Parts: sequence; C-alpha cells; structure tokens
Amino acid sequence: MPFRFVHTADLHLDSPLRSLALKNPELAELVRGATRTALARIVDLCLAENVDALLIAGDLYDGSQTSMNTALYLASELRRLEAAGIRVFLIRGNHDSQSTVTRELTFPANVHVFSGRARPVQAKTLDDGREVHIHGISFANPHAPESLLPSFQAPIADAVNIGMLHTSLAGTPGHDPYAPCSVAELTRHGFDYWALGHVHLRQIHSEKPLIVMPGMPQGRDINEAGSKSVTLVTVGENGSLEHQERAIGQAVFERVTIDLDGAPDWRQMLDRAAETLSSLRNRTIADHLILRISLTGATPLAWKLRRDPDFLFAEFSNVAAGLSGCWIEKIDVDCRGLEGEGALSGPDPVEELAALIHSDVLPSHAFRQEAGAMLDELLAQLPRELRDSLAGDEETARRFVEATALAGSDDVLAYLHGGETDR
Repeated sequence: MPFRFVHTADLHLDSPLRSLALKNPELAELVRGATRTALARIVDLCLAENVDALLIAGDLYDGSQTSMNTALYLASELRRLEAAGIRVFLIRGNHDSQSTVTRELTFPANVHVFSGRARPVQAKTLDDGREVHIHGISFANPHAPESLLPSFQAPIADAVNIGMLHTSLAGTPGHDPYAPCSVAELTRHGFDYWALGHVHLRQIHSEKPLIVMPGMPQGRDINEAGSKSVTLVTVGENGSLEHQERAIGQAVFERVTIDLDGAPDWRQMLDRAAETLSSLRNRTIADHLILRISLTGATPLAWKLRRDPDFLFAEFSNVAAGLSGCWIEKIDVDCRGLEGEGALSGPDPVEELAALIHSDVLPSHAFRQEAGAMLDELLAQLPRELRDSLAGDEETARRFVEATALAGSDDVLAYLHGGETDR
C-alpha cells in the first residue's frame, strides 16, 4: 500500500478581520468563520481520501490573540482524524509561537508536534519494506533570522524522507524573513519531499525532490486573493511521489477590472458589469466570491460614477445579489471623461481645473512635501502594524501619498462637475 498524506499550512485560525467586509455584517460573519470552515474541509478531504496522515507546516494560529475556544475547535477536528486512524504531524510557525494556547492545549494522541530538535518519526512501512520517515522542526520564537536546515538530521538510508519546515525561503514580498534557506540548499539535503509553510501563495519549487509551498487554504482579505488549496501526495511502493492540488477555500477574494470605455449611459455600464461578474462567478468553484472592482476607461459617466459612491455600490451589490454567493467588497473608480466632451459649449472649467491639478499641482515638490508631512503626522497616531502596511518604506509611502491625493482630488472634482443626476 502507498503512503498518502495531505499537506497544508498557514490556516491562521480565527484571525481577526482585516477586510473591508467588516462593512457588511453578513459578509463579515462569512469571512470570520471561513478559516474554521477550511479546517473542517481539510479534515473531510483526509477522511474521504482515506489518507495516512495530515501534515500541517506551521501557523495554525494567528498570534497572541488566539483564544482557548479556537484551540478547542482545532482539537475537536483533530479528534475526527483520530477516530479514523489518521495521524497528524505538526510544526509550529512564527505565529504559533506567539500563542499562549500553543503551550497549554493537549492534543489527541494521534497528533505529533515536532519540537525544536528535528528528530525523525517513522510514519509507515511500505509493502517493499521501505520506511517512510517524517522530519520536522518547530521554533519557539516568532523571529528566526537564521536557517534551520543545519538542525535537520541527514536522510535515513533506504527510506523515504519527508521534511517539514516553516520558512520564507530566500525571501518573498509581503513576508518577513523566517528561517531563510534556498531551494538549492533544500535539494542538497537529500530529502524526497519538503512540506513547507509560511508563504501564502502556492508554488511547486521543485519536482525532484518534490518541494511544495501549498499556500494558505483560505484567504482572509483582498491581499490574499485567488483560489486556495491543499496538496494531496501519494508515495508509491517504489518511493515515487505524485501530487495533486485540491481546492479548499469557502470564500475567494478576487480583483476584477471592468472596462467602461465608451459606455454612453448608466444602463450600459450596469450591463457590462453584469456580464463580467457573471462570467467570473461561473469560473469560480468556491461557495463565495468576494470582489474588489476597478472601473476603467473613457466614458461620459466618469464624473457621475465618482459623485455618488454609495449609490454606485448599491447598484453593483444588486447585480451581485443575482449571482449566488457573489459579494462586492469595494469599488475603485479610475475612469476618465471623453476628450472634447465640452467642445460645442466651450471649454469645461472643471475639466481644465482637473488637467491643471494632475499636471502641475500633484507632481509639484511643494505639494509632495506638505502631503508627506501630513502622512507622517497620521502615521504617528497609528499602531505599528498599520504604519508598516501603509508606508513601510519610503517608496511605499510615496505611492500611498500619490494614490490618495489623486483619488481625493478626483472625488472633489466630481462634485464640482455637476451635470445630469438622473441615471
């Protein structure tokens, strides 16, 4: 019989909501419970596929705010696996190390939690007599600036060796360095499979040896967009490895652009929106699709779209309501007016003011200095994690100021523009 297992990581159970979904109570409740649903679906998959083991490569929890209620829910799901004779191998990631329940909760007997010393555990003996050994290492500190590879033992001879490591590899945008190492270093170590965690985007880094970063099984906001999954792995009797991606996430965040170029009226705009949303919903297998929409293109509706954002959001939400499990999180308007719109009645003073602001005011050194000083004052009043996300470095701060100033000026100009209000 082969050895089969599910590999996942970065569930971040019950992590606090960071999404704009907070504005909608029903959607907020859905997103809040999505990480628990992901865990239940992973357990369901293990049971349906009758696997031998579940490998969790770190960050079950989401830091110090994790409650004992979260841990008890986790234990109840793991007991479902225990009843089916499915073992669980677990390493602790940087977020787990901040959780008090990590140290307090007693797991069911089928769960093996690797310590800070990477000692292998025999998971199975294949029919040909070859043993399958799992190596893993946990870290008790949220910071691991040095590689943990030297802590792993050498591969066990004439066996299938599987390593579990929570690592940022050589560095990934949006992720702090954690137990850094390269794919080449992992390859040289000699294991047959590396079950990685920490980076939230799925990637197969190597086929031989098989090095898999499964990504997170459930996104929590628009910055974790796209379908989410786990990896089902089969170790054959000859030691060969096969892997499959299996979708898990209950709710998928997606960014979508709707081109309104030349759209003459409100009805045409809504028709294009309905067509785009319907097509995307039909391609998404998850139960729920949560969208951040960007409206682009040259259209006489450009100012009108900015003037009444609440009405615009309501109209799009109404379109989404006709599609099962489709939600609107936010709408960004990046449209421009048609050139020469006011040619027959003379120059449009608001259009001229807009051109002046875009070409002279916003790019000016004086404006950027003043806007930068205002941003510094704002950042000083925010928690560190928010400061880092808004303006973690000089370039990020510059882009934030430019985008905010441009959007703000266009919103004000939209109200000055006036024009027809009927739709």
